[in-house]
Amino acid sequence: MIRNILIGLGLALAALAGFILFNTFNYGGAPVGGRVELPVPPEVSAERAAENLGAAIRFRTITLASGDPRPGQEGEWLAMHAWLEETYPAAHAAMTQEFVSGTLTLLYTWQGSDASLNPLLLMAHQDVVPVNIGTEDDWEGAPFGGEIIDGYIYGRGAIDDKGSLVGLMEAAEALAASGFQPRRTLIFMFGHDEEVSGSSAEAGVALLKSRGISPEMALDEGFMIVNPSPLTGKPAGFIGIAEKGYVTLEITALGEGGHSSTPPRNSAAVRLARAVVALDQNQMPSSLSKPPASDMFRAAGKDMPFMQRMAFSNLWLFQGMIDDQLSDIAAGNAMIRTTTAPTMLEGSAKENVLAQRAKATINFRIHPNDTEEDIVAHVKRVTKDIEGIEVAVIKEGIRGSGASKVSPTDNRAYAVPASVAEATMPGAAAAPGLVLGATDARYAEDITPNVYRFAPSILTPDELTGFHGTNERTSVENMGRLARGYAQIILAMDAE
Repeated sequence: MIRNILIGLGLALAALAGFILFNTFNYGGAPVGGRVELPVPPEVSAERAAENLGAAIRFRTITLASGDPRPGQEGEWLAMHAWLEETYPAAHAAMTQEFVSGTLTLLYTWQGSDASLNPLLLMAHQDVVPVNIGTEDDWEGAPFGGEIIDGYIYGRGAIDDKGSLVGLMEAAEALAASGFQPRRTLIFMFGHDEEVSGSSAEAGVALLKSRGISPEMALDEGFMIVNPSPLTGKPAGFIGIAEKGYVTLEITALGEGGHSSTPPRNSAAVRLARAVVALDQNQMPSSLSKPPASDMFRAAGKDMPFMQRMAFSNLWLFQGMIDDQLSDIAAGNAMIRTTTAPTMLEGSAKENVLAQRAKATINFRIHPNDTEEDIVAHVKRVTKDIEGIEVAVIKEGIRGSGASKVSPTDNRAYAVPASVAEATMPGAAAAPGLVLGATDARYAEDITPNVYRFAPSILTPDELTGFHGTNERTSVENMGRLARGYAQIILAMDAE
């Protein structure tokens, strides 16, 4: 009897081990989405593109508030527009240029020969964030000098997002000069206030919608090839298929006021502290088994170490362990769930007066699998046993409500940038990803289901710290990659 039980147990364990190993060895064997044969782009000069990026950086198109540029402050944008026209004559001869009404957003249209084909929408933005006061001397190159030092172009906007804008214009110039005539209409939209609101891109998309335009694909900034990827330790080209949303809640704790010399137990400040700690300890649920996370992990699976691949291929067994490990890494945690960030606290106006109302402002970056309503319900559920707690939404998303939709990966619109990513750095696996910040691309989902966020460049994790930081830079080589990669995307989408 016991022998039979032991034999049965052994067979069950062997079957379980076999099932786990089968999943492990078959995980990530095939890429996510299809791939296409890429056309040969026209010749481009990385050095010329780098010099032009340096010139673009020298235009101080800084946005500080949702109304930027304010009346009378348009000079830098207008000077940059004149420079674009002078620098890219072939592209301007091939395309018509207009401004989105009431904005400084540029809209270029290169009319295609086949009206039956949906157009291609290519996006970037002209504006940049300011440099933190007092950090100017920490830069190797002046923040708005556009200097080239040891093979890198330094300056605000080098990565975010004048590098992409110049790369797109370099591609358009090279294609126009080569005699290329698109079958599919090309639309370039360069927003002017992405860093503060993106209202100009919203207006631009609304204009296209009013004209009945439904692009085959919209492509904007967001991801690139990261070498090495923190997920696998090997290079990976991430294609953003969604981006997180934004909502801010105010948690108010009510209590007795009075003098601090005779404090009651469980005061408003204590209740608020308990609520903040409870929310930190009870995060929103993770999303490991649905896109974008599931597709990203599967696409990177072939490059994962064996034990890591075993865990991700058997989520039914290891999901809790993976969740715990990713939750300890800020970027990893942000990839798999709606994040909870207490940012502001408010209590009494004087150190010896008890607060009658203590408040915490908590910012949530919404995962595509959650809604604003889910977040409010979660906060109320976690704090329901704390007396005197009120919950209210005080600020909705800066890019509309909620997270963006998740774009498909089973179409040519995804296959093209994925193929360009793998061609830009041979050996890099292309993987869908979730963009943690906000981009103008979100608005494009109102006119197309195929919205992607990718720039064909290679950055190291150290270089990524330049986003909105000190020593923002990109390499001369990257400017060549951007120009070639964008030209390949245009040609490959035109070949369908």
